[in-house]
Amino acid sequence: MSLFRASPKDGVAWVTGASGGIGYALCVALAREGYTVVASARSVDKLEALTRESVGSGRIVAFPLDVTNEDAARATVERIEADLGPIAVAVLNAGTSLPAAGGRVQPALFERVYDVNIFGVVRCLAPAVEKMRARKRGQIAIVGSLTAYFGLPTTAAYGSTKSALNTIAEAMRFDLRKINIRIQIINPGFVETAMTRLNKFPMPALMQTDAAAARIVSGLKSGGFEVVFPRRLAWPMKLVRMLPHELRHWLLFRLSGWDKRNYG
Repeated sequence: MSLFRASPKDGVAWVTGASGGIGYALCVALAREGYTVVASARSVDKLEALTRESVGSGRIVAFPLDVTNEDAARATVERIEADLGPIAVAVLNAGTSLPAAGGRVQPALFERVYDVNIFGVVRCLAPAVEKMRARKRGQIAIVGSLTAYFGLPTTAAYGSTKSALNTIAEAMRFDLRKINIRIQIINPGFVETAMTRLNKFPMPALMQTDAAAARIVSGLKSGGFEVVFPRRLAWPMKLVRMLPHELRHWLLFRLSGWDKRNYG
C-alpha cells in the first residue's frame, strides 16, 4: 500500500508563512489546484490581500498565527478542522533569515531565527500530526533550503536551522510512514523574496516566487521525500557537498569573492 498523497477532495491545505514570498505564491497555486487553502502568518493585512487573489475553483481563508506561540498553533489547528474540515496537507513554510557574521556572534540573533525556523515548525507539526494520526492519513511538507547542505557566508543561523529541518524530516519519516503520513522536505535554491534581498553574496539561478510555488505543487503531487530546485543549482551543490571540507571551503571562499570582502 502506497503512502497517502493529498488531493483537494481529501481536505484543506494549510500553509504557514503565507504573508509573502514563497508562502503567498504557494497559497495561490494550491487554490488554483482546487484546494481550500488556509493561509497563516502574523500579518493580518497581507493575509486579507491574499484572500482577494483570483484563484479559480479554490479559495483562500486567512487564519492569522504567530508560530512562536505554541498554544496559538494548537488552537489554530483545532479551529481549522472545526470550521473547514480535515487538514489533508500542511506546508510548514514560516521562516526568517538574519545575516550572522562570524566576527560578531550575537546569541539573540540565533535565538530569534531558531525560534521561528525550527521551533515554529515543530509547534505546528505536533498538532497537525496528532490530527492526521487519528485519521491514519496525511501529508506534511517542511520548507528547508539548499543552504542546509553546507555553510555559506553569513548563513550560520539560517542555514543551520534548515539543516535541522532536513534532519527532523528524515528522522520522523521512519515513524510517520507507519501511520500513513507522508513527510517531505522542500529545499529551494535562491528565490526572489524580501529575505534573499538581504544577501550580500552572489545568488546563482535566482527564481521568481511563482516558479518556486509551481515546483512545490509538482513535488507535493509526485510525493518524493526531497523536493529540490532548481536542478541547475541543486546538483552542483550536491557535488560540492561531497568534496573534502578544506577543498570545499577554499572553493566557496574564492567563488563567492569572500576573500575580498569584510563582513566579519
